[in-house]
Amino acid sequence: MAKIGYLFIAVLSFMLFNSCSNQQAPKLPTISTPSHTEVWDLGGQKPYGAYLAGRVAHLRKNFNTAADYYIQALNEDSQNQDLISRIYIILASEGRIDEAAKYAKISLQKGDKNNITYIIIAVDDIKQQQYAAAIKTMNKLDGAVYKEFITPLISSWAYVGLNQPDKALKELSIIKKEPSFKALYNFHAGMINDYFDRTDAARKHYEVIVNEESLEMSFRALQVITNFYLRNNEKDKAIALVNKYNDDKLMLDMLNKLSSSVQAANPSETKRIITSSQLGLSEALFSIAATLRQGPSGVDLAHIFICLSIYSNPKYDLAKLLLADILENREMYAKANEVYNEIDESSVAYFSAQVKKANNFVSMEDYENAEILLKSLALEAPQNYQVLLDLGDVLRLQDKPEEAISYYEEAIAKMPANASQQWVLYYALGISYDANKQFSKAEENLTKALEISQNNYLVLNYLGYSWLKQGKNTEQAFGMIIDAYNQLPTDGNITDSLGWAFYQLGMYDKAIEYLEKAAELEPANALINEHLGDAYWQGGRKNEARFQWQHALTLPDDTGEVIRKNVKDKIANGIKSHKTLAYDQADIKSKIATISQD
Repeated sequence: MAKIGYLFIAVLSFMLFNSCSNQQAPKLPTISTPSHTEVWDLGGQKPYGAYLAGRVAHLRKNFNTAADYYIQALNEDSQNQDLISRIYIILASEGRIDEAAKYAKISLQKGDKNNITYIIIAVDDIKQQQYAAAIKTMNKLDGAVYKEFITPLISSWAYVGLNQPDKALKELSIIKKEPSFKALYNFHAGMINDYFDRTDAARKHYEVIVNEESLEMSFRALQVITNFYLRNNEKDKAIALVNKYNDDKLMLDMLNKLSSSVQAANPSETKRIITSSQLGLSEALFSIAATLRQGPSGVDLAHIFICLSIYSNPKYDLAKLLLADILENREMYAKANEVYNEIDESSVAYFSAQVKKANNFVSMEDYENAEILLKSLALEAPQNYQVLLDLGDVLRLQDKPEEAISYYEEAIAKMPANASQQWVLYYALGISYDANKQFSKAEENLTKALEISQNNYLVLNYLGYSWLKQGKNTEQAFGMIIDAYNQLPTDGNITDSLGWAFYQLGMYDKAIEYLEKAAELEPANALINEHLGDAYWQGGRKNEARFQWQHALTLPDDTGEVIRKNVKDKIANGIKSHKTLAYDQADIKSKIATISQD
């Protein structure tokens, strides 16, 4: 099967949340916190309507509604410690931090010693300018990752609130024990010194990040350091720094906007970014969230920390981008779009947010709104080839190949020669020409995509499958499908292509073997089930064939290859004849020998 979906590649650059470099993230211990999809036991208590309603909302990932119902349930059973200790988690993940802090304090009074309890209370204390209380609370945290990473970052900014820069820097210095935190330490040390007008010390820390190529330069650090240079009448340094970085994907727009603002800036009118301990705390919480987000099980905690960051600085658009990214990871696309809607047009992050919003429309299969949004973005940024690529994808998914072709070709004309998505564009263009019945142009572009991608399995599979459908280049097409399968034998669509290729050669036992595997990998795929039915019929298993064909009719088909009328005819009459493709037996036998074995 030559299946292709949405080719959206313009994800936010790793640089946004972490780095421009290839430096590895530090290995942090796993920190457990209740999962958002965890079903909680009420400890044998009587069932409450509010709790059950909250549980349903929770499982549906409607966390705001779930929190409200859980609170209602708690009002009916105020002593239910299990429920109390979890309400503040779900409230925190919804950004309702003032409420979360209230329930965290109640939970703490009832003996809950969860580290997150203390963190939520401490962040709220700093918001209320209760800095000493926050430091005292943070000192209660236990565990190396807290004591050597999270507590120093948060407490250092609480000391800033107390107007104690030396204590703030001493507290922050704890994170220097971890070599991977060198850039993080210097970034926050620079901001603390800068806040207290210790310009020379701030410069020293910032320029460690600027000058050491091995260290990461996050987008936020780029903003803060260029702002520092501008305020200190070093515009040339600011311009040189921002022009040092580039990205051929979505980040390019953010970098261009930052570069333009630096170019146009009047140093005497440039305002400081970090003007309070709360804003500094927001940066610390963002840094924690971005670091935890890299871990295999850090999404739950990252979600809470980024909400704490936004609570500390409601205007922090980069934090909103990270929150939306986490929501997308949870497949909460509509909720992520609500976050993107909070980002103002004047923000450096606005365009990137809108592109991501369009991507979420696609994930929700709302292609019409995705098309409308992408077309408006294409008018706003006509040179942005990534938007044109995404628009072509959306049009192709709506079965508008001719219009998709025009946008893909425009994207190719505007794409740099060394762009990483180049093969993807030729691949998508080839598929659209194929859908538009322009086979020679399809073949031309797919062949080019194959060459540029160095035999990517997607292109191998699609072109090989297409050739077999046309009954041409049989041996080469068969070998290409085998090469694709060997690259990714767990892909149901590619496995289907291999089984179908065997079917076309009349090797029905082999066809059944791989088509059964494909059906296991993609049980809800109509075309795979039809192909398996065809193979069963030719293999003499006629009852099973009819079952597979009937099953195929109950499933959605996103390939356009399942013709329901034909399937119904096969159910009624079977397959009267099947003309196999001619092939060189020795060549095909040698290719079969190269199939990787599980």
